[in-house]
Amino acid sequence: MNIFEAIILGIVQGLTEFLPVSSSGHLVLLQKAFGIDEPGLFFDTMLHVGTLSAVVIVLWKDIWELLKNPIQKLTFFLILATIPAVAAALAFNKTINEIFETGRFLGICFLITTALLIAAELLSRRAVKNAQQQPKLLKTKESFTWIDALFIGIMQAIAIPPGISRSGATISGALFRRLDRDFAARFSFLLSIPAILGAVVLHSKDIVTGKIPVEEINIIAVITGTLTAAVVGFFAVKLMLKIIREKSLFGFAIYTGVLGILVLLDQALLKLVF
Repeated sequence: MNIFEAIILGIVQGLTEFLPVSSSGHLVLLQKAFGIDEPGLFFDTMLHVGTLSAVVIVLWKDIWELLKNPIQKLTFFLILATIPAVAAALAFNKTINEIFETGRFLGICFLITTALLIAAELLSRRAVKNAQQQPKLLKTKESFTWIDALFIGIMQAIAIPPGISRSGATISGALFRRLDRDFAARFSFLLSIPAILGAVVLHSKDIVTGKIPVEEINIIAVITGTLTAAVVGFFAVKLMLKIIREKSLFGFAIYTGVLGILVLLDQALLKLVF
């Protein structure tokens, strides 16, 4: 991997990490298109570190409130929502690595994202409409429950394979549970912090044990890609918060649907990338 390729992948990661289109799916797709042989999962993890810094900067007020008062309901809910993804990553680590390397099921996973976004948008619109008559039907931070958190966590676990958007799945899960759209987005982005940190710890072990040889990694390219993802991600997360509050998810659903169909056609017939 050269620096130019790292910058392109960093831009894609920064843009797509917080948009519900699957950043990991786009990275796998571009790595296949570029013919990059470098360990995909490690580079993907490091790009997530870049976007982690972006979400920390944008949501620093929310994070500071948690740090000042860590013993609170929201802290417990974030921990609870993280458990399903951790359990799934540990249980299916080998399979997950294989999926990242081969891109198998990528097209199907993009279509799953499409289905989640469409269903979530339709249910959210119905919930908002009903809340105009009965405001208590729309949940806020104060009425958020452990069942809601666990459900969102399960959705995050489902989104581990590339092509299924983590933010799309968690935001959809929150909207399925009739959460306010602004809080749904913020909880999803806060939930990305332990998820990314957990991935970094898990795959750092692969370097220490030699599963990912350090000599095969272009450190300069990795650093460049990580910094690029951080800068682009900062603007992307601010934009996404605005979109979720004021716009529709249907545009993202159409995009991932078209992309999923194109990937399936390439895998089955065209063989241009896969």
